[in-house]
Amino acid sequence: MESTVKKPSSTRPWASLVRHEDWLAVWTAAVFILLVLAGFRITLPIFGWNVPSDLRSIFIADNFIAILFSGFTVAIFTSLAARLMGGSVVRFFVGFPVLYILACVALLLAGNATVSNWGFEYVIFAFLVGLIISNCVGVPDWLMEVVRTEFYIKVGLVILGTNILFGNIMQGGFLGLIQALLVVTVVWSLCFRLAKRLNVDDEFAAILASAVSICGVSAAIAACGAIQGDRKKLSYVTSLVLIIAAPMMVVMPHLVRVFSIPDVVGGAWLGGTLDTSASVVASGEMISEVARDAAVVVKLSQNVLIGVAAFILTIWWTVKDKGAGHPRPSAKVIWERFPKFVLGFIVASFVFSFVVSEVQIAETKALLTNFRTIWFALAFVSIGLETRFTDLLTVQGGRPALAFLGGQIFNIFWTLLLAYLIFGGVFFQQPAFG
Repeated sequence: MESTVKKPSSTRPWASLVRHEDWLAVWTAAVFILLVLAGFRITLPIFGWNVPSDLRSIFIADNFIAILFSGFTVAIFTSLAARLMGGSVVRFFVGFPVLYILACVALLLAGNATVSNWGFEYVIFAFLVGLIISNCVGVPDWLMEVVRTEFYIKVGLVILGTNILFGNIMQGGFLGLIQALLVVTVVWSLCFRLAKRLNVDDEFAAILASAVSICGVSAAIAACGAIQGDRKKLSYVTSLVLIIAAPMMVVMPHLVRVFSIPDVVGGAWLGGTLDTSASVVASGEMISEVARDAAVVVKLSQNVLIGVAAFILTIWWTVKDKGAGHPRPSAKVIWERFPKFVLGFIVASFVFSFVVSEVQIAETKALLTNFRTIWFALAFVSIGLETRFTDLLTVQGGRPALAFLGGQIFNIFWTLLLAYLIFGGVFFQQPAFG
């Protein structure tokens, strides 16, 4: 994936604040969050349905207007950022309606009650919609102006920070953080070493390891930003994450039942291995409320580590590149390399944890979640549009894919062991959920 971001001029040190994709994602999300806190409200669109006859309630005029207004709101915010990044606003508004319609199709497919109960979430459908078009029809040039995968996900991640509340994480008595730390450090190290043994380069290995060990696509993007990695490698890894995630979110809850794994342990297992918050919730609910709550606590704990991992990766990569032709590993260089959208994520989490009142959190949660979902849906459609299925097996002889699979298999078994030891009452008192 080629970056469309213009590099700021060295003679204009403040240019990056209004030109760089990371900062624009932060400002876009921040302005939207502030508007919501100030009272911005719209009627939320409905995509949920059970039987075909329920679709009539989705295609009524009021809901259709709500869908249009949500899309228009996202388009306005995104087009301003696209223009500041050097894109064409005219071309953006030509392509955006098509991308938004594809995202809505994915949300509608995932809105079916049966599909939702099986754990198939909108990100999978969004990816598949884009993948089918990319591999069967092809993506026209006029649509590529709006295919801005990283920007959409970065905005969504900053908004996601409003839902990562420290009080919720404390429910697990730090058990979720203990498991998350052990999963991330051990799995990252093993996956990175495995990739290196398979002759995968350091850059590819770091992005792969981050995706497997932390939280999939979000972590891969944070890692790529921290090491200033190749966007084509990032696109490859995000595609792998989504292809592997689909069967996992359906099979793993059934394994919990088949092997009579305690619900709280099963939930902690799901939270530590599945790559998106929505899939964690859906898969946990397939087991029980206890499993769902345990899964969410562990998942939130791993999400918190996005910022920590990005900071460590930034320092490591800066020190690693201290040879000839590379900048000295100073605090300034580390700051320049640190992905700024991660900072936005952390600030949003802090503000909603300690500044915003519980009443405001309750009032704004649905609206923020709705728009976060739209930005994410646009991102995953874009990932599909950028992915050629054959590339997954041919890039570097398929070695990165093999490293990813090996790391994920180890992750599954290692996380299950940790879930038993930490949440199963072996080393700690079993927490009460549900």
